[in-house]
Amino acid sequence: MSRIQNTFNILKQNNQKALGIFLTAGDPDFETSINIIERLPDNGVDFIEIGMPFSDPMADGPAIQLSSQRALKSGMNLEKCLNLVKKFREKNNYTPIILMGYYNPIYKYGKEDFVTKSIDCGVDGIIIVDLPPEEDDELYNYSEKQGLSFIRLITPTTTKDRLVQVLKKATGFVYYVSITGITGTQAPNVDDVSMNLKKIKSITDIPTIIGFGIRSPEQAYSMASISDGIVIGSAVVDLIKSSSEKGENKKVTIKSCIEFVSKISNRIKHN
Repeated sequence: MSRIQNTFNILKQNNQKALGIFLTAGDPDFETSINIIERLPDNGVDFIEIGMPFSDPMADGPAIQLSSQRALKSGMNLEKCLNLVKKFREKNNYTPIILMGYYNPIYKYGKEDFVTKSIDCGVDGIIIVDLPPEEDDELYNYSEKQGLSFIRLITPTTTKDRLVQVLKKATGFVYYVSITGITGTQAPNVDDVSMNLKKIKSITDIPTIIGFGIRSPEQAYSMASISDGIVIGSAVVDLIKSSSEKGENKKVTIKSCIEFVSKISNRIKHN
């Protein structure tokens, strides 16, 4: 059984919702990044999404775009991103790790080499925002064949016919993008999200996670109450940005991120 399946099975047995946190690999530097990531599981995080820094992240809002810039400036690249996961696995062999990003760096790296190295380093799944089902031959088919889950994205504008097409090969979990547009710029509407999740659940029984636009404990609670879990990204990335701009030391940066994550976890798991 995969780490993803095992995690969601345990959560379901305990009647709990999943909490995922997104961070860009190497933001603001490798050492701070791995220190934050290593502390997440002990503070209520069930799975971790790690962004692969890219110079042109078109689906991301200003916060995550800037995090990519900071990471690239610090010397981060795809190889170092995979090594970050490998280092995390030295201490943690149970928390699912999902890599999220764009296809260009993977294409340049070589898709076979990327999938092989990802599995060797302990990656459980990938989310590639610019590869729709029509491009499954590009990476999805090879990834799934090798046992690396390719997680599907669903948006509010996805039609019912399109849902069927996208979800028929879904594995791991379904990532529901709760807003239209780029990350971190709007807040999701609970009624709209609930209606669309019902459509998804009528087609697949794979866990559905809500991401984009969740920035507070209350928003986290309301979104988790209608889904199998949530992902928070921009709000955490903004804390790193703020700390960096203030010139705070790494311990302060790490502390502010972990304290925020703990508040979110406590709200959705111990309401």
